[in-house]
Amino acid sequence: MTLLSISNTKIKIALSLVLLAVMLLSPMFLSEFRLGLLGKFLAFAILAMGLDLIWGYTGILSLGHGVYFGLGAYGMAMHLKLAASQGGLPDFMSWSGVETLPWFWVPFQSAGAAVALALIVPMAVAFVLGYLTFRNRIRGAFFSILSQALVIITVTLFVGQQGWIGGTNGLTGFDTFLGLKLGESSTKLALYYVTVVVLGLTLLLCLWLAGSRLGKILVAVRDAENRVRFIGYNPVAYKVFIYCVSAGLAGLAGMLFILQEGIISPAQMGIVPSIEMVLWVAVGGRATIYGAVIGAIAANAAKTTFSEAYPEWWPIIMGAMFIVVTLFLPKGIVGTLKDLFEKWGRSRQALAPTAAVPAPGPLGYTELEKPQ
Repeated sequence: MTLLSISNTKIKIALSLVLLAVMLLSPMFLSEFRLGLLGKFLAFAILAMGLDLIWGYTGILSLGHGVYFGLGAYGMAMHLKLAASQGGLPDFMSWSGVETLPWFWVPFQSAGAAVALALIVPMAVAFVLGYLTFRNRIRGAFFSILSQALVIITVTLFVGQQGWIGGTNGLTGFDTFLGLKLGESSTKLALYYVTVVVLGLTLLLCLWLAGSRLGKILVAVRDAENRVRFIGYNPVAYKVFIYCVSAGLAGLAGMLFILQEGIISPAQMGIVPSIEMVLWVAVGGRATIYGAVIGAIAANAAKTTFSEAYPEWWPIIMGAMFIVVTLFLPKGIVGTLKDLFEKWGRSRQALAPTAAVPAPGPLGYTELEKPQ
């Protein structure tokens, strides 16, 4: 094992330990409000890791991941709304003249079914879109445009269904989940730690996928899809699979988000949030997994800080920050740090003393090679 590979391993271990320590110790230093914000940022990080798998490793730039995030959030919100209604119709349905519970709401009466559907529905939508587009070899900017069209269609559909899913107002007014009151401090703390655990498991899953044979094929698809096809692999199957995994992680992030935020509306799954999700990965660093986590937390923390300190200027400040990162840190935070450590490792390896080679004897043998 070379000095460079040892350094990379040490960096990953150190980064993992630092992230874990920060997340576990945060409740000791943050207020309840700030801890709630961090919990939502960690949910965003789960989505960002899935987006890094398809963009950083596979080269699929999706500008519609807000849809999958929203579908997961709506799935959990529907269960929470039914629990708050205590067997009756949700309030917005009564106001809209709906007399019976729509058929597609019935499965969400069960918490287990709600969790399953919040994962399955985004993955099913991703499968349909991915299969139809990747099979027809639609990629690059054309796929990005199609993913934005999906956002427009979904948001328009949700906004127009006031009586069925709350329309523009979305779903809110939740009280309990599994018998726990969502407003209590102990419940909020428990949800935060659940998010930390899910984030850790997702990180391990994404690192395993990226480092496995599957990850190498995904990188090959990104760099030379036609060559992958010519040597006998089917890029469509790999792209559809990883796209569905990414959509499932987005749905999972939406579930954790709604439990801590308490509201979901069509605006939160629109084009602007979808583009912001891509920027999280760009800020942290593509094809690094860790960069997706750091980028999601850093970008959202900066957004919150600037919006509080400079309510009129924060969009301009955020835009300037993204421009600076794009121009001067094209590989993102983690990618840039990785390059610096690799240069440092190569310089140390070059300066490392080498073992002296014995001088050859009269017959051309060294003392170590001389036959006995």
